Amino acid sequence: MRWRRFLERLRRENGGQATTEVVLLVPLFMFFLFAFSKTFALLVLVQKMEVASYYAARRWQLESHRNVKYETDDDNTLCPDIEDKVKTYLGFDNPGTAGFLGLQDASVCPVQRTQVWNVVTLTVRTKPVNVPLWKNEGFKFEVVKYVPNRDRPIAFVLPGLSP
Repeated sequence: MRWRRFLERLRRENGGQATTEVVLLVPLFMFFLFAFSKTFALLVLVQKMEVASYYAARRWQLESHRNVKYETDDDNTLCPDIEDKVKTYLGFDNPGTAGFLGLQDASVCPVQRTQVWNVVTLTVRTKPVNVPLWKNEGFKFEVVKYVPNRDRPIAFVLPGLSP
């Protein structure tokens, strides 16, 4: 009973919440909250791309072949497997992550082979943003890693010792 009288008196004295604050400021706050969270998520995506490109480059360095007759195996088996692992790490298999970031495509293949370096390029594209005041084609992020051809780990054997 006491609380009911207190609430009635409070309602009569204050007159209620101003509708301007609720109608205008809350949606504005939600817009900025969404924009900041989306920007932060894209920054996290860029950092994850750095880690994924290091993985792709290192795995290509250790598992690809220098012999020309095995290049088709590398291009048809190894590179798509690396690409699948990178996509899983970046969140393409999670519908919530892929939807929030607007992930469209990621590619590692083909790896560019040269005399000294293998150039591993991770490219991630996002879907276009269609906001009433701002439209774009989508973002394209690229990370390039140069992998040396001859820098292969070999077994270290001391002279005079048999393995």
